[in-house]
Amino acid sequence: MTAMNAMAWRRVAGSVLVATALVTSLSACAPLVFGGAVGTGVMVATDRRTSGAQLEDQGIEMRASASLREAFGNRARVVVTSYNRRVLLTGEVPSETDRALAVRIVSSVENVMEIVDELAVMASPSLPARSSDALVTARVKAALIDAQDLFANAFKVVTERGTVYLMGRVTQREADRATDVTRSVPGVQRVVRVFEIISEEELARIQPHQTPDGAPSR
Repeated sequence: MTAMNAMAWRRVAGSVLVATALVTSLSACAPLVFGGAVGTGVMVATDRRTSGAQLEDQGIEMRASASLREAFGNRARVVVTSYNRRVLLTGEVPSETDRALAVRIVSSVENVMEIVDELAVMASPSLPARSSDALVTARVKAALIDAQDLFANAFKVVTERGTVYLMGRVTQREADRATDVTRSVPGVQRVVRVFEIISEEELARIQPHQTPDGAPSR
């Protein structure tokens, strides 16, 4: 095994361990409403959002999840993922009326600028199906890390029923490259891009001294 293959294997193995931990926690959790901020592993130093935006995103996820839990209890599973005040809603609700209610609740949360509604009207998936999604997320993150021309920490990955949602502040080049990388990952059925597209010039301004692996450039 070459040194490069060994490094890639360690990254994949580490991501699988994270997925396993997430799956274990899923089986032990009673609430069916979760915020996307938990377990993201995003490094603040390489995050393309301002520190204020990162705090606001965490607050949005916490407040929205609490309000949804109060409204739905365990009869719905709504996942709230906020990136730069843009909120992605995934999961399942019992009816179109509940779907509209969930969107209305999150819209009323302070600092929410936009909502991307990807809720499905259907029963919540089984634990094995959710475990499979967690593994797909781990594989996608590992693949983004191994892509030498991408900043892996610029992307937030959410997987629901085999559909992978990609979020982040990225250039068109990065968006297209990350989409191609994600589509090649086993278990990915569909890729939905929820990006905020920035220019190459803006990217140079916000991360002028970093290489794609996160290390300072020389």
